[in-house]
Amino acid sequence: MLIVITSDRGLAGAFNANLIKLAKLTIKDKYPSQIAKGNVYIWSIGKKGYEALTKSNYKTDERFKDIFLKLTFENVQQASQAAMKAFEERQFDVVEVIYSEFKNAATQRFVVERFLPIPKTEKKTGATKADFIYDPSKEALIAELMPKILNTQLYKAVLDSNASEHGARMTAMDKASENANEMLRTLKISYNSARQAAITTELTEIVSGAAALQG
Repeated sequence: MLIVITSDRGLAGAFNANLIKLAKLTIKDKYPSQIAKGNVYIWSIGKKGYEALTKSNYKTDERFKDIFLKLTFENVQQASQAAMKAFEERQFDVVEVIYSEFKNAATQRFVVERFLPIPKTEKKTGATKADFIYDPSKEALIAELMPKILNTQLYKAVLDSNASEHGARMTAMDKASENANEMLRTLKISYNSARQAAITTELTEIVSGAAALQG
């Protein structure tokens, strides 16, 4: 199952198109056998992704597509808890999040991030092995902390995408303003050239007429 986070509105350049393209490439490259069996599902956060992927005949779920209408931690938590429950009930064996990671107003990085199962961290070569004492037990700590970490992970992805959307829209509008100003400059030059040509033609006609009368 893929959680694809896009926006509700357009006019943000290629922001939504890049996310949708990444979702399709991820399915094609990583899960070709599953898509052939109809075992790939998409939970959309954001209307643009839901509309585009539904038109492409993917199995989409619209339960959480309107989160941006009221973006709160509690609403995002409902989505993450639903994903965790579905994973526990073995409806899905892998859950991944596709979103735009915010770098700055002009730069976004489109990423695919594993949500469930939690990827194991590789031990660094040469690292010392420490023996910690846990109170409560490791199992109790994991059961308490992992849901909170996953809730925060998805909320962070949603906020990153929201900030990236505004950055992409600001960049797109800035480019549009530059193009409009360049078009105005070109049209002004063309207008002045045509006006000057008309004035020159009128002056030539007047001088020619005066010369003819004198003759």
